[in-house]
Amino acid sequence: MAEEISRSASDLRPSASTATVAAAASKSKSKSFWPSVLRWIPTSTDHIIAAENRLLSIVKTPYVVERVNIGSGPPGSKVRWFRSASNEERFINTVTFDSKDEAPTIVMVHGYGASQGFFFRNFDALASRFRVIAIDQLGWGGSSRPDFTCKSTEETEAWFIDSLEEWRKAKNLSNFILLGHSFGGYVAAKYALKHPEHIKHLVLVGPAGFSSAEDARNEWIMQFKSTWKGAIINHLWESNFTPQKLIRGLGPWGPKIVRGYTNSRFGARAAGTTLNEHEAQLLTDYVYHTLAAKASGELCLKYIFSFGAFARKPLLQSAPEWKVPTTFIYGYQDWMNYQGAQEVRKDMKVPCEIIRVPEAGHFVFIDNPEGFHSAVFHACRRFLSPDPDNESLPEGLTAV
Repeated sequence: MAEEISRSASDLRPSASTATVAAAASKSKSKSFWPSVLRWIPTSTDHIIAAENRLLSIVKTPYVVERVNIGSGPPGSKVRWFRSASNEERFINTVTFDSKDEAPTIVMVHGYGASQGFFFRNFDALASRFRVIAIDQLGWGGSSRPDFTCKSTEETEAWFIDSLEEWRKAKNLSNFILLGHSFGGYVAAKYALKHPEHIKHLVLVGPAGFSSAEDARNEWIMQFKSTWKGAIINHLWESNFTPQKLIRGLGPWGPKIVRGYTNSRFGARAAGTTLNEHEAQLLTDYVYHTLAAKASGELCLKYIFSFGAFARKPLLQSAPEWKVPTTFIYGYQDWMNYQGAQEVRKDMKVPCEIIRVPEAGHFVFIDNPEGFHSAVFHACRRFLSPDPDNESLPEGLTAV
């Protein structure tokens, strides 16, 4: 069951459904009598919703926003979502874009510290050929943010995999393309390993989890870890000190730090095209409110990865179990190296290809949207083209 909010290209999109907004506003207002300008952390649930609406106002394709009910915990579980004594139902914030009849469905999963709005530069192009559904993972963005009390890698993986499966059931989806970026790529891969029957193709964009601390290429990180600076950072990592905690700790100065990051990463230091002033302002506002909200999914960090973003359970170990055809997409300047994908491909028993996109870093879909779209269309040519076997790699892209 889901609450739906329709959006069209002509909408100003300042509001959501009465039920959704009223519930969010009531909940947030009940927590504080102070206007946001007087609060140490100037954000709230309705701030996130409003920031998302403003960012998606750039998108021309009509869409529907849903709060998809995933219940209070996985069936048969002895605990609610997750170790919580609460029977409160949880929701996954979901955006579905209008598409042509019979268009294949692609589900997009964001990375760590991000939310579905990060794909704002891609929705129009992808919706021209797919039925696009983008979600905020449990504990991120506009989705529910349960208390995070997982105590192991296994429990933490279950947090994301099981909530994604409950969402799939609620949406009654099957035979879809699953695309994940960075940490979302890790989650997508783990989900496909557990539920391969629902996925017809896996697209992993700069995915985390395909490198190991023991890899000789990563020796410099281990050397840094042995220094006093590295020891301090490693201690903070193992203490689960997240970047979001810093943003919250800075209170009213937090937005300025986020603005500096977005202006630098997607402006002065952009690997490809830069954001225009309007895009940068909307993305900055959106990023701040999603980062400064209640800590939840972000606390997965130390349980999934060790210092250096090395997976505690590397996906390299699961290569022989792979059952879904897979395409890896990397920006040329992506700090997630594609050699890990090359290694896993050696042991895969299903079709696998690796595509590199020029003038792009880790956020390839923001840095070079056109190159990213070409890579995704090529990856999914079996579902889009009448003659996929004779389709050559689009100009500018590189196959590894």
